Amino acid sequence: MISHFQLKPFYKNSSLPGWHLSFFFKGQRITATYHKDGQIDFDGTASFSPEEKEQVEKQIHELMLFHVYE
Repeated sequence: MISHFQLKPFYKNSSLPGWHLSFFFKGQRITATYHKDGQIDFDGTASFSPEEKEQVEKQIHELMLFHVYE
C-alpha cells in the first residue's frame, strides 16, 4: 500500500499536465513521473515484482483521479 503520497506539477501553470510523484511503498521512498497520457516512469531505485508494480500503478491512478481530476 502506498503512503505519504505527494505530487508536484511539472510547470508553474498547473493547467498543463505532468507531475512529479513521491511516496513510500514497503518502507522504501519512491519517486516517479506521471505523464499526461497516464504513463508512469519510476526512478531507478524502484524495485517491484510485476504484481506489485501493477498494484502500485492502480493505486497511483486512483490517487491522481482524486487529487487532480476531480
